[in-house]
Amino acid sequence: MPSIRALLKLYPEQLAQQNLPRISSFFVAAAGDRIVGCCALQIYSKRLAELRSLAVHSTFRRHGVASRLVELCKQRARARGVKELFAVTSQTGFFERAGFATFRREKTAMFFDVG
Repeated sequence: MPSIRALLKLYPEQLAQQNLPRISSFFVAAAGDRIVGCCALQIYSKRLAELRSLAVHSTFRRHGVASRLVELCKQRARARGVKELFAVTSQTGFFERAGFATFRREKTAMFFDVG
């Protein structure tokens, strides 16, 4: 988990740093003994799971690492009988290419900053 946290810390403005899923929820990509990518599948129920904490070190971008990690999460979701998978992201183009879409363009994640 320390290596995953170190990778996520490279993107403090884009990725949650607290309340991360358990280590067993993560898939990782490695180059040698170094973790260069990660993604978690957080299952909430048989109906719904979230793909979250997707990060790839900048030197390994554009090599298909993120796409492979997303595919592994999708496979695990199918294997566990999950019906719907969602991601909250600013990288909508990437997720659209991975097959994600809003439901008839009606669902939108909205946030309120309490602090």
